[in-house]
Amino acid sequence: MHNRLSFSLFILFRVGIDRFIMFRIHKPSHTLTRLLSTARIKEGWEAVIGIEVHAQLNTKTKLFSDSSTSYNDPINTHVSVMDAAFPGVQPRLNDHAVELAVKTALALQGNVQRKSTFDRKHYFYPDLPQGYQITQQREPIARGGSIMITENDGASQPIEVGIHQIQLEQDTGKSFHDMRPGETLLDLNRAGTGLMEIVTKPDLRSSFEAGLCVKKLQNILQWVGSSKANLEEGSMRCDVNVSVRRKGEEFGTRCELKNLNRVRILSAAIDAEIDRQITLIESGGRVQVETRRYDEERNVTYKLRDKENAPDYRYMPEPDLPPLLLAQEYIDNIASTLTELPDQCLERIMKQYDLNLLGANLLLHEYKCVDYFEKVCHGRNPKIVANWTLNELSGTLSSQHLTFQENPISVQRFGHLIDLIQNGTITGNTGKEVIKLMVTTEADPLSIVKEKGWLKITDKDILSNLCNEVINKNAAKADIVRQGDPKIFKWFVGQVMGRTKGMADPVILNEVLCTTFGWGNYEEMCQAYEMRSPVNKKTKHKK
Repeated sequence: MHNRLSFSLFILFRVGIDRFIMFRIHKPSHTLTRLLSTARIKEGWEAVIGIEVHAQLNTKTKLFSDSSTSYNDPINTHVSVMDAAFPGVQPRLNDHAVELAVKTALALQGNVQRKSTFDRKHYFYPDLPQGYQITQQREPIARGGSIMITENDGASQPIEVGIHQIQLEQDTGKSFHDMRPGETLLDLNRAGTGLMEIVTKPDLRSSFEAGLCVKKLQNILQWVGSSKANLEEGSMRCDVNVSVRRKGEEFGTRCELKNLNRVRILSAAIDAEIDRQITLIESGGRVQVETRRYDEERNVTYKLRDKENAPDYRYMPEPDLPPLLLAQEYIDNIASTLTELPDQCLERIMKQYDLNLLGANLLLHEYKCVDYFEKVCHGRNPKIVANWTLNELSGTLSSQHLTFQENPISVQRFGHLIDLIQNGTITGNTGKEVIKLMVTTEADPLSIVKEKGWLKITDKDILSNLCNEVINKNAAKADIVRQGDPKIFKWFVGQVMGRTKGMADPVILNEVLCTTFGWGNYEEMCQAYEMRSPVNKKTKHKK
C-alpha cells in the first residue's frame, strides 16, 4: 500500500458527463511552512537551472495503440484496452511518432541513435493504469544537441543551452480532484498519447533565461510540426530543476518544480525557489532533494514529495517491445525534409523584405504566417503587405476569435484586396471595411466593393461640385483658406470626405479643392501662409 495513502478503487464507465474512471482517495493534510520570495538573485549567489520539457507528439493516434489523440473531446471516449491496461494487451509502436521525434532531434542538432530501447518506469498514480510508464531512460532515441538563444530572442548575449537527451514515452491520463469531495475522477483520453521528453543540461542561470529557452523550444517544435506545443492546452508541460551556489563553488542540491504550464508562472516559480534555497542555506539549513509545486497566489514553492531516484522507479527493459533500429537512410530522408529553421528564417525575411525585428517576430512566432505573407508578397510591395497583414488582417481575425491557422481569406483574395487599394480602385478606409466582410463571406473583394457601392470617386467634376457646395455653405471659413490657412483647408477636406462617405480619392480631392480655392496646389497655399505668418504673429502680440 502506498505510503500515507489509503484508497479504494472503483472503475466506472458512464455515458455523458459521468463518463469517468473514479478513484475514492482519502488524502492526509499537510502543514507547510512557506517563505516569501523576491525576484532578484542575491549578490554573490548564482542559480543553476535545467529544464525537462514534455511535448505531446502531433500524431493522430497514440504511441502504442490505435486510439485517437484528442483535446477537449468528451471524457473517456478515446480509450482502448491498451490504454486502460487490460491484461494480455501488447504495445505496437506508432511509426509517425518515431518520425516526428527524429525530426525534432535533427532540428535541435542532436545525434539520432541508430539503436534505442524502451524501459518500464514503475510508479503508482491513479491516472497511470498500467502501474508503469513505457519510456526510454537508458537508450533514448537521441542524445546531444542544443537550443541557441540569441539577441533576437531577447537575450543580452547568445546562450547555448545543451540538450542531454530526447526520449519517447507515454503520457498519463488526467486527474480531477475538485469535482467531488474526497474523490478523484479520471479521464483516460490522454493516457498513452505519445510524448517527447526533452531534457536540457543545467546551462541556464536565471528565470529570464529559462523563459526564453522554453519559448524558443516551443517555436522550434511548432515550426517543424512535431508538436502543437501549446502550454495552455497541456500539449507542452515543463518541469524545472533548480539549485543555487555561491559563485565559483560546486553545484548545489537541486529541487524539481513540477508541472509549470505558463512561461510567466515558470519564471515566477524559479525566482521563488531560488530565494527559498538561498534563505535556507544562509540560515544554516540544507536543501533537500525533493519535488515541489508552486503556489501562484502566495508566490512560494511547497514540498510535494521526496524526489525519487532510479532505484525507486525499478527500471527494467520493456519485454513487449524490441529495440528500435533506424537505418541511416531513414534518418537522412527525414533530414532532407527539414526546411530552414526559425533563426534562419527570421534573418532572411528581415533582409529580403526589409522588416524590423518586431514585424518579423510577429510573422514568424506570434501569428506563424510567414508562408502566407511571402505568397502575398509575390509581385507586391512587402512593406504594404506586412502592414496589412500585421494590423488589419490580424485585427480582423482577432475580432472574430480566429487564429491565422483558421484564416478563411485565401492568399489570392487578400492579394487582390491589396491590389485594389494600391491601384486606387478603393481607399484604405474602404479596404478596412472590405476585409471585415471577407472573413464572413467567400466573395471576391471587388464584388464586395461593387455590391456596397464603395468604388473610389475619382471624377473631378463630381468632386468639384461637392467642393463648391461645401465652400458656399461656409463662406467665412473659405475666406480664411483663400489667405492660405492649411488647418481650415483640412477641415474642408474632411467635410467633402464625409459627404462621399470616405469614397473620394484623397489625392484627387486635394487637387480639386486647391483649384476651387484658387491655389495651384497644396504646397503653394502652405508657402503663402508661411510668408504671412510672421506678420500675423507680430500683430497678435501687439494686441
